Amino acid sequence: MRIAVYPGSFDPATNGHLDIIKRSAKLVDKLIVGVLKNNAKEPLFSIDERVALLKKLTKDMDNVEIDSFSGLLVDFLKKKNATIIVRGFRAVSDFEYELQIAQTNYSLDNNIETICLITRVEYSFLSASIVKEVAMYGGDISKMVPQETANYLNKKYKGSKS
Repeated sequence: MRIAVYPGSFDPATNGHLDIIKRSAKLVDKLIVGVLKNNAKEPLFSIDERVALLKKLTKDMDNVEIDSFSGLLVDFLKKKNATIIVRGFRAVSDFEYELQIAQTNYSLDNNIETICLITRVEYSFLSASIVKEVAMYGGDISKMVPQETANYLNKKYKGSKS
């Protein structure tokens, strides 16, 4: 069975994330979306909120599972019996960073392969940081995120528009 992990903070989940989830789920038997508990960052949404949102967004995808993790990604892959990491590239600038991460993961476990999917043009400018900033100032995020994510963001930022 080909099991892959698509890791990220997903704070919040964007249309770009959802596109990578849908496309990579077609390539493997099981896709685990690994929501990172990153102690170095202060997330807008709690780990439970991010997991719950992704579960709602992927509820119709039979081979997609949502789980959270902290620590080394390779340890999470071992725990899940996964051997493939899925990453999305928005621009050439992502390549150098992702290459270093892929090589590090491979050096920790040479059974792990990294698959990189090129982001669709319409999502190439998207990042969770940009989405949060646009939402914070009351901008239109309808083309950037699924409606469920927009609802989460609107609830978070309600009353904080400048």
